[in-house]
Order: sequence, then structure tokens, then C-alpha cells
Amino acid sequence: MFDTRPNRDAEVVLVGRSNVGKSTLMRELTGHSFDTGGKPGVTREPNHYDWAAEDFVLTDLPGFGFMSGVERDRQEQIKTAIVQYIEEYADNILVAVVVVDGKSAVDIIDRHSGPDSIPYDVEMFHFLRELEIPTVVAVNKMDKVDDRDERLDELCDRLGLYPPWKQWRDTIAPITAKRGQIEPLTEAVRTHLHEHGRDDLFKFF
Repeated sequence: MFDTRPNRDAEVVLVGRSNVGKSTLMRELTGHSFDTGGKPGVTREPNHYDWAAEDFVLTDLPGFGFMSGVERDRQEQIKTAIVQYIEEYADNILVAVVVVDGKSAVDIIDRHSGPDSIPYDVEMFHFLRELEIPTVVAVNKMDKVDDRDERLDELCDRLGLYPPWKQWRDTIAPITAKRGQIEPLTEAVRTHLHEHGRDDLFKFF
């Protein structure tokens, strides 16, 4: 379904629900504006950003989960396409960044947890790890969170990571993309790039 990917070996992908600020983060990382709308689900195709001279692409995948005004079948199609894309390029993806909304992530996860259901964010996190793709959770909009450490500990707990969150700095990155406060994320991404022997890509993060 997604066939716009440039022919590049190395890739970092951003995934997450609609409206968590992936496009804002993409803009912070690239200095380049992408089409974003005021309503969820505007990004329906991946946004790829590549540097012509480099064998590297940064990809913002469409938001998944509930989207206002988008039929449920279409939502499922998008989610399936994201999963297929990640499976297809798993060997190329050096790091996956799961973007969540720091203020609402735990509540959303709890609301969608049940005997028969796994919340998308948790499912995506484990799916990426099963594929052995190094995964960083960018916890965005932290400027709106009061009980910061408590929230991050709760998120770790929901993801199956043993709190406190501070021992997971290469996995949990509290950021505020809108204000350009993304250093915990860039440091986490660099840790994984270094493990791949790709320090040459540090200049993008």
C-alpha cells in the first residue's frame, strides 16, 4: 500500500497514534515542514525525508488508532499497511520511535486494555521489539504533565518495563517537540545508532 519509499538502506521510523505530534517531531528533526492538519489522521501516506548524498531516510508513518471522520475499515487498513511496511523493511530500520502523548498515553492504554484487547501503543512497542528493531518511546507534550516521574513510571509499567523509568533512558525519552525540547530522544536514538556502528548518522539527530 505504501510504495513511496526512497531507495535507501538505513532508516529511522516514527510511529504512533494520530495527533501525538509525530509531524511536529519530524519538523524538529529535519527542519522541514510537512503537511499537517488540525484534525487527526491527516497523514495517510508515509512522509519520507532523505538527504540526497546519504544512504539514510527518516520516515513518519501515518497515525494509527481512532481518527475522527475516518471509517473503521480505513483505520484498520492503515494499521495493517504500517505493520506490513515495518515487516518489509525491518532489516533496514535502525531505530523505531513510538511517539505517545505524555498527558493521555497511560489513560488511553488503560481504557483499551481488557481480556481481549491490547492497546495499539503497547502492541506496536512489543511488535517492534519482537522484530528486534531497537525501539525508543518518545513521550511527547511533557510540558503539559505535572507529575512527570510518576507518569513516566506508569507508562513503563504498562509497556512491561520495570520502573523507575530513569533506568530506561535508551527506551523512554520525555520530550516537548513543539518547543524543540527533544534532546532525550536524540540521545536515545544515538545510543542505538552507535550500537549499529552508524555514528555517521549522528549529524541528523
